[in-house]
Amino acid sequence: EEMMVVTVTHQGYIKRTALDQYRTQGRGGKGVSGAETKEGDFLWNLFVASTHDYLLFFTDRGRVYWKRVFDLPSYGRTAKGRALANVVETQEGEKITAILRVESFDEDRYLVTATRQGLIKKTKLEQYSRPRAGGIIAVGLEDGDRLVGVNICRTGQTIVLGTRDGMAIRFLEEDVRPMGRGATGVWGIRPQDGDEVVDMVVCGAPDAASTEALLTVCENGYGKRTLVEEYRVQGRGGQGLIDIRTSERNGKVVNLLAVRDVDEVMMITKDGQIVRTKAGEVSLIGRATQGVRCIALNDADKLVSVARIPSEEPESA
Repeated sequence: EEMMVVTVTHQGYIKRTALDQYRTQGRGGKGVSGAETKEGDFLWNLFVASTHDYLLFFTDRGRVYWKRVFDLPSYGRTAKGRALANVVETQEGEKITAILRVESFDEDRYLVTATRQGLIKKTKLEQYSRPRAGGIIAVGLEDGDRLVGVNICRTGQTIVLGTRDGMAIRFLEEDVRPMGRGATGVWGIRPQDGDEVVDMVVCGAPDAASTEALLTVCENGYGKRTLVEEYRVQGRGGQGLIDIRTSERNGKVVNLLAVRDVDEVMMITKDGQIVRTKAGEVSLIGRATQGVRCIALNDADKLVSVARIPSEEPESA
């Protein structure tokens, strides 16, 4: 059983590299290059995983595909890797929108999924432990609906759903009863006319003292952080609270992330501009505010996503 670093880039290249190719450095070092990325590409996901671990690849159509880490293509640290489309054979028109590392399909964890129309579903993780080559159904989707978020949660945690128009709802995971893989789920939030869910975040228990904040970013480059505890826990299925004002200045919400001050995030625009910044540099302010400029955009450019940067210098295992 060997430890590997698995990297996936935004443009869809994947590889595994032996962990010992990433030497442990003293604090304050420059780090090493984690993956050779072409202009406009960047690291989307990084996992430190054993060769026996599994990666689950979820598509916008609600299917999940499954790979053991030892089945992934092996490359040196600076190589680009192989196109994801050649590693995971999805159905035509499907797009991989989330990847989860699972070391074991143990009893006490659940897989939660959220859809664009506001449905949420919780299924025992072990129900995903027997894959088939052509993928399996991860969630039943109604016509026109799409999977927008996938995560793993434990008993006692809370879930936040955020919408394009700046609404958010936080509820207890236990409000969602466990269902089978093919179920469509229950209402997590009821988006108002023309609104839709853009993201799901799993947070700590309601009474846990935490420095965790929600980073919300909008398409015109504005955003803010708000402490998770400012989102009072509600029953699921309501319209939620105002998270951020989606004014003409801000534009619509593109992503929400649970972050701590020390995390780094990467903001990516439609035209390929990329800004890497510490989450702690984005102002910590209340709910229902407009936020601050996070990235200066050229005319007609839009912010399309924000991703937490996985550490490129994995801890020595």
